[in-house]
Amino acid sequence: MAITEHQQTPRILVAGCGKLGGAIASQLSRTAMVYGLRRNPDRVPEGVHALGADLLVPEQVRSVLPDNLDIVVYCLTPASYDNEGYHNAYVKGLKNLIGALDGHKLTRLVFIGSSSVYAQDDDSWVDESSPTDPDRYSGQAILEGERIALESGSPATVIRFSGIYGPSRARFLDAVMNGDMDPASPGPYSNRIHEADAAAATCHIVERALVGQPLEDCYLASDCEPVRLDEVVAWVREQLPCAKPGPNARQGGRAGSKRCNNRRLLDSGFHFRYPDFRVGYREMIAEKSQ
Repeated sequence: MAITEHQQTPRILVAGCGKLGGAIASQLSRTAMVYGLRRNPDRVPEGVHALGADLLVPEQVRSVLPDNLDIVVYCLTPASYDNEGYHNAYVKGLKNLIGALDGHKLTRLVFIGSSSVYAQDDDSWVDESSPTDPDRYSGQAILEGERIALESGSPATVIRFSGIYGPSRARFLDAVMNGDMDPASPGPYSNRIHEADAAAATCHIVERALVGQPLEDCYLASDCEPVRLDEVVAWVREQLPCAKPGPNARQGGRAGSKRCNNRRLLDSGFHFRYPDFRVGYREMIAEKSQ
């Protein structure tokens, strides 16, 4: 789906132009006027109009905000991975931006969230209607951000991403190769989405909004195969030489054990380039082997 030349060029703000936000902004800039907001504007991707502001300082945000925005994508990463960092990124910064947007009639506010809002730890399937009762401050802050976005007064959609991986996020693959990962068997269910699919899914939602197609208020974005962590580790070890796990090797993450159902996203017409972990990691392993 693309915006035709007969339509007015959409004006889109991506608040937070890090790895994911930058990829989203770059992709959207092919057919739209895209502004990328971050504290260091020099790191906004080429082809995206850079805006330098700290979302924790409302006056800075108001001073750089363009007029007549159609879409806002809120895609922040915490400056620190503690309670304050998450609150600043997902609650305080979002409130400041929404306040600065007063008077803008947005077509859609897109809030980039996380599957960490789910606390399920019983191998159950979760979808957009499943209970959200996170027990960690990170998930609690993100869930509060969802509420703020959905109650902002603008049409809003939340995208809950599972663990994002890819060439710029190879920490798990490196941990397995270095012998730093040794999960129990059977391990917890793990869920993931390739960074290219994460950016593409966000652009898919934005494009649907711009052409007036119906959207739900929440999408769970994860690939098509939840899989036990020990199975992923075993598969990686079969693909390339890996160090023997050491005594301090980690047994797993802190995401509980659940299986993310992506049916709503698929039903919206989205197609995964990397539908399972094998496709994504096989490509990454091939690049490492060159």
